[in-house]
Amino acid sequence: MGILTNLKTFIFVTFRVWKYQWLSDCRKVSGSPKLFHPLLLKGKGKISFGQNVQIGVINSPNYYSHYTYLEARNSDSEIHIGNNVSINNNFSAVAFSKITIEKNVLIGNNCSIIDNDGHHLEVDKRNEVNPKSTSVFIGENVFIGSNVVILKGVTIGKNSVIGNSAVVTKNIPENVVAVGNPALVIRNL
Repeated sequence: MGILTNLKTFIFVTFRVWKYQWLSDCRKVSGSPKLFHPLLLKGKGKISFGQNVQIGVINSPNYYSHYTYLEARNSDSEIHIGNNVSINNNFSAVAFSKITIEKNVLIGNNCSIIDNDGHHLEVDKRNEVNPKSTSVFIGENVFIGSNVVILKGVTIGKNSVIGNSAVVTKNIPENVVAVGNPALVIRNL
């Protein structure tokens, strides 16, 4: 029974991974992450993966039902993911300018990073394209808990920890723990 269940899971997940590879339209992709979870790559920009990048965690929520979404929207947009980064299930990153995730970063389940407002905030401009965008930078060895949202213009310093369900709206220094909405530093490491 156990071998049959594992085979069914392998086949199911393999077909889901292939489906999202087929649906991906980003043509400027470098590197090959280890896929344990479907990955959809969209946009006209550049998406790069370092060595030993893992997408998806088998024994974690949203493994069977969700996918990872990376979009480098415009021709000059970029998402860079460094070496030895592990990204849990249901992660999304949308770059109008640039999102950088340095080496050895751990990202929890159901997280999102966006370097723009999504829409203009002014009522008369909300349906216009390309709202304000400011790069996001995640330093090396950062640990991002589950359900975290990181907004435009944020830099998270190396070695810091972002607690579950935090909304990061401002820069977080190196070597600290930050939690809450909005995320605030609660202690040094």
